[in-house]
Amino acid sequence: MADGASGLGDQARAEAYALPLEDLNPGDPELFRTDTHWPYFERLRAEAPVHWCKESEFGSYWSVTRYNDIMSVDTNHQVFSSGAALGGITIRDARPDLRRPSFIAMDPPKHDVQRKTVSPIVAPANLAVMEPIIRERAGRILDELPVGEVFNWVDRVSIELTTQMLATLFDFPFEERRRLTHWSDVATCLPMPGALCETEDARQAELMECLAVFTDLWNQRVNKPPAGDLVSMMAHSDATRDMTPDEYLGNIILLIVGGNDTTRNSISGGLYALNKFPAEYDKLRANPGLIPNMVPEIIRWQTPLAHMRRTALVDTEIAGQPIAKGDKVVMWYVSGNRDEAVIENPEAFRIDRERPRQHLSFGFGIHRCVGNRLAELQLKIVWEEILKRFRHIEVVAEPKRVRSSFVKGYEELPVVIHA
Repeated sequence: MADGASGLGDQARAEAYALPLEDLNPGDPELFRTDTHWPYFERLRAEAPVHWCKESEFGSYWSVTRYNDIMSVDTNHQVFSSGAALGGITIRDARPDLRRPSFIAMDPPKHDVQRKTVSPIVAPANLAVMEPIIRERAGRILDELPVGEVFNWVDRVSIELTTQMLATLFDFPFEERRRLTHWSDVATCLPMPGALCETEDARQAELMECLAVFTDLWNQRVNKPPAGDLVSMMAHSDATRDMTPDEYLGNIILLIVGGNDTTRNSISGGLYALNKFPAEYDKLRANPGLIPNMVPEIIRWQTPLAHMRRTALVDTEIAGQPIAKGDKVVMWYVSGNRDEAVIENPEAFRIDRERPRQHLSFGFGIHRCVGNRLAELQLKIVWEEILKRFRHIEVVAEPKRVRSSFVKGYEELPVVIHA
């Protein structure tokens, strides 16, 4: 694969180190769209691991960039809150009138009972039932791909596989499944001219449509015996059956984004990584038994969600840096996953890495990703099925990346399968 990014990388490094520290804004979405955020975080880990950005389109915020400091924030929900009323889990504050609670944007005890409602869907016994379904679908998707012509891997494989899975989890009308992908993109997009949603009002109108569709599904299922899909689980649980519409929509969006973005961007990111590190692709072809080890390495190297945010409930400190009550604290998973002090040679993609699960991509503590095992299962299966069919899938140009400092993902990944 031609690497058109190296010149861009040199320029980004020069810019990242030329700015006064107090002017660094690592949350600028443009840095992620252009894949030039890396030197900013490298510098912050070395010079200001707990860094104050005074002004940005997201207001002022602290950046926590080292692995161990991120862990200490992520596992301390008594001091660092996820609460929607305080701004929630992303660097962008929702408008006060649009702050929708969901169990990821809640603190205990309410968080615990709502999470417990939906977690059985990814229990080991249920994953065992899903495995042959995922395998059959992955095989069908791969068998329909064109050989010898360029196509967009994101659309044909990554989105298609994850959206089929989402439709199953929600028991959503299968032929309308791409609406789930659309609502996921709407939920995480930054409104601006030319974007998927040009204004916040347009974005909210789309989310209201999502709520209306899911309210219909709720009304159908609440009067039927409990079933194994997410809507039925919530409709029949004491912890969730009396949710407000806002709370229901908050949880639906959480489950759509969580079930979609992590896996979708890791499926794309894994293929991109193997093309950037062709010796690893050779290693994989020679030994497909490395797939279970490769999967968490893909998730570390990609880091599909770049950050999570908390709000300080009291005056406190992180690594000796005083933090005031009410301050916004951003845990940059994307930086912690490249922390040289904790992870050996973190820039490298190594499918036989000794401790591949040593990563922050799923978070830690009470908010650790509930669907992490399902995400890993989908990645494992798709790579097993790829290796059965194709010797080489070549990435032929740099991907088009999402303009977001939250979702670290791809809109397009042009590839060609060689006969």
